[in-house]
Amino acid sequence: MVSEGYNRVRGGSPIGQRAQHASLFPANDACRANRNPDTAMNRLMPPISTEQVRAFVELVRTGSIRLAAQSLHLSEEGLRSRLLTLEERLGVALYEKERGRRGEVRLTHAGRVFTGKAEQFLEEAHALTHLFEPGQQSREIQIAASQYITYYVLIDVMREFHAQSPEITLRLFTRTEQQILADLQSDTSLALGACAPIEYPVGLIYHPWFVLPWYFVAAIGHPLLERETLSIEELVDEPLIVFEAGSTGRQHVLEAFYKRGLTPRIAMETTSTQVVVRMVEAGLGTAIVPLLPSGIVTRGLRVGQVELGQQIRPMESGIFSRPDWSDDFAVRTFIEFARARASVM
Repeated sequence: MVSEGYNRVRGGSPIGQRAQHASLFPANDACRANRNPDTAMNRLMPPISTEQVRAFVELVRTGSIRLAAQSLHLSEEGLRSRLLTLEERLGVALYEKERGRRGEVRLTHAGRVFTGKAEQFLEEAHALTHLFEPGQQSREIQIAASQYITYYVLIDVMREFHAQSPEITLRLFTRTEQQILADLQSDTSLALGACAPIEYPVGLIYHPWFVLPWYFVAAIGHPLLERETLSIEELVDEPLIVFEAGSTGRQHVLEAFYKRGLTPRIAMETTSTQVVVRMVEAGLGTAIVPLLPSGIVTRGLRVGQVELGQQIRPMESGIFSRPDWSDDFAVRTFIEFARARASVM
């Protein structure tokens, strides 16, 4: 309904446009009587910025001041300042502000009306900004990623990116962390690599992406799941299903035991987090794995988890790029897009 209303305003007469605007933003009606036509027209096009509109769109998408601020790499105060300026220039309240209320943000009627137009505004601003950039013709970016990032993160990121930039084709290859870094150094056609690195090779550019905490995971009914906290010492006799040799995840887990003078009981080894968690559900053992805040890794499975805090080094995942691709417009666009979504995974 918002898009239909937008089309009617654009296709109608100037008087029709003013009437539509007045019905959507009644707080401005009383101020129009004494204005001349030029002033009224200026009021129909208030001096708003893409940063302000993006702040509002991100608030709608995440439903939270905190998450929207994190997504845009702003403080909560900075985000609120952009939203307040936007509301002042539009002359309406876009969302409800109840002192002390936390949780999902509720939009006003004007906020719901403004949402669709704000999204279209950003899309058109994006197109204008990149109108004369080189490389706007259809092109391809090759990306190598670990299984974890491919399965739980990149598929959704690529889907959203394709909707925004359909002229850029992404080709995804799933490889181990070691293979990703080695191939990036030797294969000039490979532009990007996404993984939790064991090392940071000289000659590659590293872009931090997101950091994940570690959890003890066991099948429903395991007695340790009743605990709010667990220590590494309490897990030493657990039949652990661990990642394959050479993986970053395995290195982090074993390091946590060895630095405490402990030797973990390794029951099985496998290659990916999704396989580890399914094996845990089947009762073949327990595991220590990094989990995304969204809960996607264990969703729908009969397993539970207990966070292990800082006892194990967090998994720091990032995007590596080759220096010869660093100035490529499509590559820069994808990196910025992916990193902007890190806080809502």
